[in-house]
Amino acid sequence: MAEKLLELEKLAVSFATPEGEVEAVRGVDLAVEEGEILCLVGESGCGKTVTCHAVMHLLPSNGFIKEGTIKLCGQDITHYGEREMRALRGGTMSMIFQDPLGTLNPTMPIGQQIMEVLFKHQQMTRQEAKQRALELLTMVGTEEPEARFDLQPHFFSGGMRQRCVIAAALAASPRLLFADEATTALDVTVKARILDLLLQIRRQTNIAIVFVTHDLGSVARIADRVAVMYAGKIVEVGTAEEIFYEPRHPYTWGLLSSLPAFAREKGALQYIPGMPPSLINPPAGDAFASRNPYALAIDYREMPPFFMLSPTHAAATWLLDKRAPSIKPPISMKAGFN
Repeated sequence: MAEKLLELEKLAVSFATPEGEVEAVRGVDLAVEEGEILCLVGESGCGKTVTCHAVMHLLPSNGFIKEGTIKLCGQDITHYGEREMRALRGGTMSMIFQDPLGTLNPTMPIGQQIMEVLFKHQQMTRQEAKQRALELLTMVGTEEPEARFDLQPHFFSGGMRQRCVIAAALAASPRLLFADEATTALDVTVKARILDLLLQIRRQTNIAIVFVTHDLGSVARIADRVAVMYAGKIVEVGTAEEIFYEPRHPYTWGLLSSLPAFAREKGALQYIPGMPPSLINPPAGDAFASRNPYALAIDYREMPPFFMLSPTHAAATWLLDKRAPSIKPPISMKAGFN
């Protein structure tokens, strides 16, 4: 059995705002195993990025971990201070942010930025660090790495900048990598190359990757497991095959039905009606109830527990209660992926 690198238990993260406390993450239980790619999916604002930032202790000044625990490599890091976290960031875990141009220092050559990570976490001479930086640039597919080593980020295309960010994130050989919407701003061809690159890196290093996205097409390409998030909570989790071929939560049905692959059947793109609820005053029951055409009366009163469908698949919906009426998932679910 693979080692659990990351374990979140009842993690709750809030933000203090003038309007009140925003409960951005609400009781998340999640584990990431060594060498796996876990995709965290859901609409914008559902808590995906906040969950990752909480693990990295990169929350803004008005954000705080309200309750729960974060364990990294078996060690409880929930209340680690900044000095302790600096030893972990880059070394044990690292992060690829959505905007590569905003991540990189615009005045510093790419090679020097990678070397800075190596100086921080590895005991290397300058020559050793440069050699390792060139190896990393080569590994991520940078063309002519020696010629590009001393260039600033503005000399690179968006896809090449993202490759440089990945090289920097991998410099100290972390065991866990967060990729936060790492392909969102890229065109389709470049996106496919970056996804293939992440798969290649996983094969070479056995790194675990948490891939944050709302793009289910990317998920289908790289995921081992998928966790579906809505209104700050995980609502369904399973292997990629279970989520795509046997989805059981109505929100997952909605996300999958929104894929362009299903537009051919009805002649138009599908969407989930309505808007996610305010997390300043979250609803008492299932937060998805007001947008769920299959909602039961109990959905508006009580939050559903997780129902286990297999050792790897669980969903939090009252439709799985033995007392609930039998609801057939939308017929287009399997048709689009057969």
